Amino acid sequence: MRRRLSGAASKMPRLSANISMLFTEVPFLERIALARESGFDAVECWFPYDHEPSEIRRRLEAHRVRLLGINTPPGDPTRGEFGFAALAEREADFERSFNKALEYAIALNCPNIHVLSGRLNPNANRDHADDVFAANLSRAAIRAKAAGKTLLIEPLNPVDRPHYFLSRQAHACSLIERIDSAHVKIMFDVYHVQMTEGNIVAKLREHLRHIGHIQVADVPGRGEPGTGEINFKFVLNEIDASGYDGWVGCEYKPVDDTRDGLAWREMLSMAAS
Repeated sequence: MRRRLSGAASKMPRLSANISMLFTEVPFLERIALARESGFDAVECWFPYDHEPSEIRRRLEAHRVRLLGINTPPGDPTRGEFGFAALAEREADFERSFNKALEYAIALNCPNIHVLSGRLNPNANRDHADDVFAANLSRAAIRAKAAGKTLLIEPLNPVDRPHYFLSRQAHACSLIERIDSAHVKIMFDVYHVQMTEGNIVAKLREHLRHIGHIQVADVPGRGEPGTGEINFKFVLNEIDASGYDGWVGCEYKPVDDTRDGLAWREMLSMAAS
């Protein structure tokens, strides 16, 4: 990673609102308007599948907001399911979930699909799970390329997501290099990195070439930046200095009202000027 030359202009990275966590004071579809009113030009979400794509698209277009990313359907949460991509003998379930996500991504002009790897039985063979995940992602990447989409895989911390297949950046990178497709990238979530590994900026620098999207939340508590221990002025300035030209998703749990908690953006904007 190279820092900007002295005197070069600095800016805060472009921010998107994850409306599965922000603006939950109102129903899901109404959050698009609130995001726009709050200064966001883009949103992302986890699972839009309770709503017809046509209705979501109507709201996005009416408020001139881009949808940047969605997740594949998780399965049945009452059975502890959270995706299928790395689970042996669940290939048919993965294909169905990916088909649904791709259908929505195409209809909504959404460029990124976060592929959930799934919770692995502690007794399962992890090498075999690697093979299953790589095979499923390789097939999905071919279809993603044809549709002009990017697949994202995200290491999740084992405190919030026990037994989730992916928890470390290096593991995700090894899978991406094995699959060898420009349409498979890492979702680099600052919160999960800090919870699992720490050394946020070092991990960012090490894996930058494989990063397709970045998300932020503070530690502990997963609140908005400035409510915990992470130095977000430093982290976001490093993201800017890295040359990363994508969006940074605000995927946090507001401590109080979402809009009241957005003041952190102004603080960082002034710090970067």
